Amino acid sequence: MCVPSKTSAAERRRWSRLPLAIPVFVRSHGEADKELLEFATALNVSAGGMLLAVRRPILRSTQQISLEIPSAPLAAMATLPKVARTLPARVLRTQHRDGYNLVALKFARPLLRSAKLRRRKLRSSQ
Repeated sequence: MCVPSKTSAAERRRWSRLPLAIPVFVRSHGEADKELLEFATALNVSAGGMLLAVRRPILRSTQQISLEIPSAPLAAMATLPKVARTLPARVLRTQHRDGYNLVALKFARPLLRSAKLRRRKLRSSQ
């Protein structure tokens, strides 16, 4: 009898992770609903979420946050394609390691989904 082996975490992932170091601002709400702004670094990114390194332990599990990716003024030009710079996300888990808090996030909407919808709309309008 053949017993299926356990599926590894990498095989269960819906999207591949890219090891990119991206500066990110994290907006969240703390005690008394006070808005907090924290600078972080994305360590890896996929269409479904990202892993952040944050100094302060400000993020609780299941907390809703907003990520803001800074960009150069050139990216704001109207002639360039529109890109997402603000991404709503939810904290999945936090782990303290080497003086940082590693925070796993899940995007409210996968990044690839909106691109696929735009391509479908373009094809149907032609």
